[in-house]
Amino acid sequence: MIEIETTGRIEASIEVPGSKSLTQRALITAALAGGKSRLIGPLESEDTEYSSGALAQMGVTIEKGKDWIIMGNGGKVQPADNPIFLGNNGTATRLLTSVAALGKSAFIIDGDPRMHQRPIGPLMSALKGWGVDIVSVKGTGCPPLKINEKGLDGIAGGETVLPEGKSSQYLSSLLLVAPYAKKKAVLRVEGEVLSKPYVAMTLAVMADFGILVECSKDYSYFEIPQGCYQSREYRIEGDASNSSYFWAAAAVTGGTVTVTNVPVPSLQGDAMLVPLLGRMGCEVRQVGGGISVTGPDRLEGITVDMGNMPDVVPTLAVVAAFAHGKTVINNIAHLRIKECDRLSAVVTELTRLGANVEEKEDSMVIHGNGGQGLHGGEIETYEDHRMAMSMAVAGLRVPGVKITGESCVAKSFPDFWERFRLLYIKG
Repeated sequence: MIEIETTGRIEASIEVPGSKSLTQRALITAALAGGKSRLIGPLESEDTEYSSGALAQMGVTIEKGKDWIIMGNGGKVQPADNPIFLGNNGTATRLLTSVAALGKSAFIIDGDPRMHQRPIGPLMSALKGWGVDIVSVKGTGCPPLKINEKGLDGIAGGETVLPEGKSSQYLSSLLLVAPYAKKKAVLRVEGEVLSKPYVAMTLAVMADFGILVECSKDYSYFEIPQGCYQSREYRIEGDASNSSYFWAAAAVTGGTVTVTNVPVPSLQGDAMLVPLLGRMGCEVRQVGGGISVTGPDRLEGITVDMGNMPDVVPTLAVVAAFAHGKTVINNIAHLRIKECDRLSAVVTELTRLGANVEEKEDSMVIHGNGGQGLHGGEIETYEDHRMAMSMAVAGLRVPGVKITGESCVAKSFPDFWERFRLLYIKG
């Protein structure tokens, strides 16, 4: 358990580790490329360790130092002697399921008990449409999965349908491997595509490695050319999701925090949290290669659709508890299939601190009164890194906020607590 220290107006400049989303996409793309790639500034964390370990099981050589050197396999996936275990890394589980489908041998994709509750059925359906032999071992539409048990040969290609776009990770997974299909791959997506910036990120990484995808503006239709990714040197942006806690710290304390390594423009949709903080009254500036946020004397509530940036919903919700007036966060039902039921968890833990919060099926409403009436308490993190880091922000203003299970931040930001302390410990 860790207790957060309250502080006054913060003045800080912070560098955050590399983007988890970009690290995992660039890592997979480099692994499928022909030749040697260098990733500059990748994220070293529990999740990326699972991803790199899985690729190593598939025959990819990865040399890790400050930068990572990846010897690509040209799309030729080697057999894995043991099941590929990915913990509760939902991104890697979905992305690497399709990578395993490129192989000519059987694979088992597995994870921890929470991963056994996280759906992957739509991705399985789309892969079957491309001729992939894949089943959910327990028949639940969730991991563990068996892939290519019948010894089929990779991904046939042609046209397939992704029956829902609620998780952009399904779509990204299919796109990343599609260039290696036996014939040109076409992908149609039914229903609304949520978290579109993550799809845009995937397409941008693919383009940087030499594969240009044709698609409709609404991301309902894709044509992916056949080809092989080209090895290259690739720089990873600082993680915008993890930057959100530092920008939020500025917002709630009326101070200024500059995150030095999230550029403008950014490939990461979660950087769009910054304009939302601007709507709440913060001053936002580009400073060098980073973004600076200064909190106002009075934060105001807003109404917002956050379907495209679910990972920073907890951050905005905490800021909203210190605002004046009502904040409505809409289109967030997909938070319920994250590391925990994140929608319910945020409501529960903010309520524990004395906030007036309503939980609805696909939204939450925070009735703010400038932080009046908030009090300390022990925060349950549900083994969810984003719960731990977002709720820590509240402790900068509210005495007695204690975070239990604080080690869960290792999933995406192993030294978060050391960097967070820089906000209130000088010298």
